[in-house]
Amino acid sequence: MFCNQCEQTAKGIACTKIGVCGKDHETDVLQDLLIYALQGLGKVATAGRKVGIDEKEVNFFTCEALFSTLTNVNFDPESIKNYIFKAIELREKLKSEIKAKGGEAVEDGSAGFNPPQEHAELLKTAEQIEPRPETAPDPDIFSLKLTTIYGLKGIAAYQYHAAKLGEEDPSVYEYMHRALASLERNDLSLEDWVNMALELGKVNLKVMELLDRGNHKTFGVPKPTEVPLGHKAGKAILVSGHDLQDLYELLKQTEDKGIYIYTHGEMLPAHGYPELKKFAHFYGHYGTAWQNQQKEFVNFPGPIVMTTNCLMPPKGEYKDRVFTMGPVAFPGVKHISGHDFSEVIKMAQEMECFKEDANGRKVLTGFAHETVLSVADKIIEGVKAGAIKHFFLVGGCDGAKPGRNYYTRFVELTPKDTVVLTLGCGKFRFFDKDLGDIGGIPRLLDMGQCNDAYSAIQVALALAKAFNVDVNQLPLSLIVSWYEQKAVAILLTLLYLGIKNIYLGPSLPAFLSPNVLKFLAEKYNIKPISEPEKDLAACLSK
Repeated sequence: MFCNQCEQTAKGIACTKIGVCGKDHETDVLQDLLIYALQGLGKVATAGRKVGIDEKEVNFFTCEALFSTLTNVNFDPESIKNYIFKAIELREKLKSEIKAKGGEAVEDGSAGFNPPQEHAELLKTAEQIEPRPETAPDPDIFSLKLTTIYGLKGIAAYQYHAAKLGEEDPSVYEYMHRALASLERNDLSLEDWVNMALELGKVNLKVMELLDRGNHKTFGVPKPTEVPLGHKAGKAILVSGHDLQDLYELLKQTEDKGIYIYTHGEMLPAHGYPELKKFAHFYGHYGTAWQNQQKEFVNFPGPIVMTTNCLMPPKGEYKDRVFTMGPVAFPGVKHISGHDFSEVIKMAQEMECFKEDANGRKVLTGFAHETVLSVADKIIEGVKAGAIKHFFLVGGCDGAKPGRNYYTRFVELTPKDTVVLTLGCGKFRFFDKDLGDIGGIPRLLDMGQCNDAYSAIQVALALAKAFNVDVNQLPLSLIVSWYEQKAVAILLTLLYLGIKNIYLGPSLPAFLSPNVLKFLAEKYNIKPISEPEKDLAACLSK
């Protein structure tokens, strides 16, 4: 086992026995084998495009299969095996279609790989194929290949959601398959791989735009909304993850059934969408970020639906009432096919419920880019008048590793003449703090999920245009917390846009070699977080 794709990787180097996330050796090497199978599919799909073949099923499958290898998504070896064999099946079907059109046969390396059917042999093969640094001829190219793989996983997650909402662009899939096909090449230089990674950032910007459009066309533009953190007496279902379409289908099927629907984790921003808010039984938010679910889920008196990442290995006290969807899976946990929530609803109706109302605090969400830019004139006026001195984007992923209290302290220290934009589950370190307002504009603006990073980018670009300056000249500082591979894709997008001076933490990615880190520090001035007071002072001195 060798896995260094997340921020919490063991000893800051790699997980080699069992993943900090809970992933075991078997699942890890099978996921690496799946990536290898997808490389072969990428090669053949790239050849297919040369003769006009662009298969919708292959495109969506590539995204779903890659998504299944993200941190805290799929822990089930059988599920991963199914993806491997499906990749081979689709690859061979594509070959036949290419041949029928007179195209070139692709059979080298992963394009000709046929996995053994017997489980023990499959594992042996996976262990032999697993990419490891000691077998890499060039550590810097190996580092950039890993960066590309992890960024591809991030793109796949976003495009999976966008495609479910009908938003697709052929150029996205073309890049994904081309990048996958390139992973076996040994003729590309270090510069070629830097360019591949920056192109990934460009493609991810397009994907985030597609997802933003899909969410807003389908569910309406989010509006600032107060979300209760308490609960109502009655039956309950908890929904975690990121997929708004899954939540919408559940809300439809539970209408008039006497069940309240609660969000958890990154689903909090769902409360800002008009088409979701219209359901009277869509009530409030329960719990905080993903890493706390094992202690929070125990006390929730109803079934729990995991639409996407991040799933923690379910504890025995509640494992039997967890349901997974799409690429999410865990051994012994029930998986929902399509959008049939009948078993979830039946369980909710039969279970104990919340016995009485709990009127807790409320938090604000729903500050998408359209909402923020609708008051851009007030913001610009506030900056010119000196009422707003600085903007901070403090957000990204949360996690259990020590050091993340930095972000809480940083936000607490921000002066009253500054605005804090936030997104992702990193906000749960400070989402319920009352920072007040500046001229009616809340000082803390929740822009949504990590999936909504596009909103923050659009606000930054719009402000730069309004002040006729480069985005790096704005009184704006990015304080980013990362954990998994969607954050890698977003970071590459920021670099593609030329955004500099990013504070990144709690630790720097283990998959970046010293030379690659040096390049990022010199070209983009990416720096690790230090102490909140010190970093805040440096930001305000801009």
